[in-house]
Amino acid sequence: MMDDLTAIIIVGMVILGPIWLTFQFLARSRRAGALSAQDAATIEQLTQTAIRMESRMVALERILDAEVPAWRSNYGDGFGRQAG
Repeated sequence: MMDDLTAIIIVGMVILGPIWLTFQFLARSRRAGALSAQDAATIEQLTQTAIRMESRMVALERILDAEVPAWRSNYGDGFGRQAG
């Protein structure tokens, strides 16, 4: 009787244990990969801020092109590299 119970427990641990662990791992990875509503809102806000900053930079470049035509060759491309 005791040997049968031990065999059932061992078989359960060997077969059902890894399957259970696999499903637990998959469930946790799915939960970790999903964005929360707050994260999605933050990403949307950062995207909108980046779009506004880009439009401001374009406007500033137009003003500089009109008032100081050679500014790009004098100051580079904004990344520390000289244009041309």
